[in-house]
Amino acid sequence: MVISSIKRFLIGRPLKSTELGEQKLNKTKALAILSSDALSSVAYGPEQILIVLITIGAAAFWYSIPIAIGVLILLAALILSYRQIIFAYPHGGGAYVVSKNNLGVNPGLIAGGSLLVDYILTVAVSVSAGTDAITSAFPALHNYNVPIAIIFVVFLTILNLRGVTESASILAYPVYLFVLALFILIGVGMYNIATGQVSPDLHTSIGTPIAGISLFILLRAFASGSSALTGVEAISNAIPNFKDPAPNNAAKTLIAMGFLLALLFSGIVYLAYYYGIAPSAEVTVVSQIAEEIFGRNFMYFFIQGTTALILILAANTGYTAFPLLAVNLAKDKFIPRMFLARGDRLGYSNGIIILALASIILIIAFKGQTEHLIPLYAVGVFIPFTLSQTGMMVKWIREKPEGWIPKLITNSIGAIISFTVTLIFFLTKFAQVWSILVFLPIIIYLFHRIKKHYEAVGDQLRLTTCEPAMPIEGNVIIVPVAGITHVVENSLNYAKSLSAHQVIAVYVSFEREDEKKFEEKWKKWQPDIRLVTLHSHYRSIIHPLTKFVDTVEHKASESNYRVTVIIPQFIVKKGWHNILHNQSSLLIRAFLLYRRNVVITTVPYHLKK
Repeated sequence: MVISSIKRFLIGRPLKSTELGEQKLNKTKALAILSSDALSSVAYGPEQILIVLITIGAAAFWYSIPIAIGVLILLAALILSYRQIIFAYPHGGGAYVVSKNNLGVNPGLIAGGSLLVDYILTVAVSVSAGTDAITSAFPALHNYNVPIAIIFVVFLTILNLRGVTESASILAYPVYLFVLALFILIGVGMYNIATGQVSPDLHTSIGTPIAGISLFILLRAFASGSSALTGVEAISNAIPNFKDPAPNNAAKTLIAMGFLLALLFSGIVYLAYYYGIAPSAEVTVVSQIAEEIFGRNFMYFFIQGTTALILILAANTGYTAFPLLAVNLAKDKFIPRMFLARGDRLGYSNGIIILALASIILIIAFKGQTEHLIPLYAVGVFIPFTLSQTGMMVKWIREKPEGWIPKLITNSIGAIISFTVTLIFFLTKFAQVWSILVFLPIIIYLFHRIKKHYEAVGDQLRLTTCEPAMPIEGNVIIVPVAGITHVVENSLNYAKSLSAHQVIAVYVSFEREDEKKFEEKWKKWQPDIRLVTLHSHYRSIIHPLTKFVDTVEHKASESNYRVTVIIPQFIVKKGWHNILHNQSSLLIRAFLLYRRNVVITTVPYHLKK
């Protein structure tokens, strides 16, 4: 009762299935809840480019402009491609469904498995990054990074268990505040540049020859900057969460996200270049830009506060997309069917809880320092990007619908760039991403094992294929007894009511004297029920009892008789009373449950005190 009350307080009242339509998202809320991961990457994407270029020198920072243009071209290709995916596959599933339908089952599972892991990394990395931002502002909290990160995960989990619309209503405000803060930052910065308030000596002119620059360095910087595109695929996975017409609303939301991401990303890259900002381990690039433009006043802290918030809330993209991707995999029987179940608030609560637990394990394992997971996090997205683009290419070539040539070109460009970025990650950061080559085959193997199990179960349960059930001529009932009590009496009365061929009471003794005394008492109490006493040399009830049940079952099966074991069990009035009893009835049940031709029945006797 107490647990139920706490659950109602935290999660809210259960919703009827007919209220599902009310749990759908409009475009405004969907943009906030599904774009938080992509938009938050503006806080670190431009910085990743500069971190690579600084190895050559600050003079090489002008290359961030053409690199950013390359990232924007990839963004445009991805946005156009995922828009096509939304209309081609309106029931969601994104890269998994596209790859499976056009490239085959294994490419689909690679895409699905990569994204499942990536959403777990999204939660762990985002929450840890946001926690770092908070503890950087309050150094006294630095030793509590892990507990603070876990508290944020628990908070987001509860919020998502309350329902999609409720979480979106709350989380929309910080996301839009972040967008507003960055637009103010970029607007004021551009105004200062236009009015000549920023010295042109702070940066190297575009086109200046730089010694030591190479194609390898530029490609590496491009790949690092492309980490800003993580989360772009989330909307195509979450189409079922949109209000009708879902595909149209999802497509418009995707375009809006791409537009916002392009403006914010290019604005931060340009300001960082023009102001001559260099990456620092202590202070982020966005923080340095804000300090240069506003100084350490209210606007600076407003920008830093909203940045920390969106880094944490970026995790919510994982909470929205992971359960829906899991639903598609579960429908195809590649992961447990429990992911198909909707909770009290009509969300896929099992997926939400599993995601939270997995991310908490990651946070604890890496002590909240998940920086070296970012390359793994990025490559985990670009593998599905590459597969989904390639899958759409195959679809257009095979089906050749009207106007398919421009679509094919768009997907081809996206596929080539995504594949190039993936290769660069493997070539330049192999030490950080090699594990994906290990765990992806393991995940795919597990997917196939789960699928094989479900198929085997289906074959055995189907009436057309399974063996016909053997007729049952009668019943032999065995009742394990521990004493002469109301609990045993209750079970014996139930056994007699079943019109059994034979009822056998079984008593396991540890001492010979106890055995004789019990037999004498039994003759006086239940003379019409046969008692079998078994002596246990090693003080175990289970071994002699199961051996006896097996013997009886073997003899009974010869005459088409079924053995039923009726287990007496008393039920205590209060839950905590259970720890005061040895629960031997549960132990007997657990051991006998896997006997092929033995039926297990528990007869409860409820105590009143």
